[in-house]
Parts: sequence; structure tokens; C-alpha cells
Amino acid sequence: MRRYLCSLCLLLISLANAALGQNKLSPKWEELTAAEFRDAIAKSQGTCLLPFGILEKHGPHLPLGTDLLNVRYVAEHAARQEYAIIFPEYYFGQISEARHEAGTVAYSADMQMKLLQATTDEMARNGCKKVIIVNGHGGNEDFLPYFAQSQLDSPHDYVVYVQWGHEATKKIGAEKEGPDWHAGETETSNVLVTHPDLVHIDRAKDESGADQKRVKLPDNVYTGIWWYARFPNHYSGDGSTATKEQGEADIQSWINAVVRAIRAVKADDESLKLQYEFYEKSRHPLDTAH
Repeated sequence: MRRYLCSLCLLLISLANAALGQNKLSPKWEELTAAEFRDAIAKSQGTCLLPFGILEKHGPHLPLGTDLLNVRYVAEHAARQEYAIIFPEYYFGQISEARHEAGTVAYSADMQMKLLQATTDEMARNGCKKVIIVNGHGGNEDFLPYFAQSQLDSPHDYVVYVQWGHEATKKIGAEKEGPDWHAGETETSNVLVTHPDLVHIDRAKDESGADQKRVKLPDNVYTGIWWYARFPNHYSGDGSTATKEQGEADIQSWINAVVRAIRAVKADDESLKLQYEFYEKSRHPLDTAH
């Protein structure tokens, strides 16, 4: 009897430890063992995040990897509330306009598309049938929706979702004049929350982030040199006015948006069905009823 009770106790301890381990699964792809990865796919319902950053100058006072650091911080905190697997650091996006600045890594458009397609394909092959690309870089806001649209070119057994942006938070303090787009007050405030040790506020006024307005064209006329024409220092705004309080409000709003996205994607049972329907109909367009 005693031997039976001991065996039962050991079994219960083993089951408890297994359950504890399941609850403590890291969301980070690179930290999981192969066995844990299988459990993580099940726990996440095949939902995986691809936090997408970039390597570029961020004024004279923020790190080159600001977008990557911020988006991963947000993804990791969102996954604590709604579990999803987080793909490792990814920074192979669009940043042609900053090639003149030291430390910028800019890939060709062809390379960006091929590498991202190969990455999402590999994620799906490993069980990520719902891939949420969480965008942390403004320069990707045209590229990523186009990439998602390109998934209709050929059949895939998974769905790509793109999440970017969040509800704007109320400005704390007086409103500032001029744009605040890159390494300015808002982005600097965010880094004061995510990686405060990498912010050099004392350097924020070493360069100008003012709009130089060197090309004058109508709002509905686009040219690739527009950003360099307006912000040759690759700096838009004034980072010296940043506050941690503003950053906390903004980052929390972003985290909330990603949590909502994960939950919505987990509940989405229609997109993949509609993709399959579309692929089949696109093979025989003359048979499509009108």
C-alpha cells in the first residue's frame, strides 16, 4: 500500500510539474526546446507573431535598432496576456531612404519579398498557420500590406495578417508644432519605457529634426526622395521633450492593440477557408458565376 501511495505521489508531482512547465512556456521561438515548441504551437493555436523592425539611424540620441527593440518589447508583453509564439529578431524591411546614414542596413525590394515569403513559409511549415506580422517601422506600412496581398498569387495553407498602429494617446503637456514622425518626442518617449538605458536625451538637440521643405509638390504627387528632401538628418521632431509618462501611455496602447489582434486572429476561422475558395476559383475564372 505504501509503495502504491508513493508511486501515486510521484505521478501527481510529475503531472503537476508538467502542467507548471506548460504554463511557463516561453513565448520566444529561440528559447523553446523542440518538445516545448510542439506544446507552444498547441497552446498558441498555431498563432505566431513576427515582430518586424529595422536597422536605421534614429536621430543623434536613439539606438539604430529602436523599431526592432520597441516592437519586440510590445510583442513580448502582449504574449504574456494572450499566448503566441514570437519569431526571433527580424529587420529585413524597407529603409532605402536612410542608406546615407551610418549603421543602416537596407535590402533590395526583391530580397525583402523573397526573404519574408521564405520566413512565413518556414513558420507555417512548423505549425504557425496564423502568422501576425507586427510592424514596428513606418517605412514598412506600404510594403507589408502589399506582401499580404501577394499571398493570393499562389496557394498557401496559412494566413498572413498584418498589424500596425494603435489608438493615439492623448499628448501629455503642451502640443508641439511640426511633425513628430521619427526619433521625435513620441518615439523617444517610447524608448524611455522599453530601453531607457539606450536613450541619450542630452544629444537630442545635437541635430535638427525640423522639416527642411526642400521639394514643393502637391500632396497627391509622390516621389521617392520626399523623406530625404524634408528630413536629411533622418530625424523628424524633437526628442528632447520626451517623457516616460507619455511613453508608458503609448506603449500600453500598442500592447493592447496587439493583444486584441492575437485574440481576433485566434478566433478567425474564415480567412483560410476563403483563401482556399479563392485559389480554386482563380484556377478557373471563366467558371465564376456573375
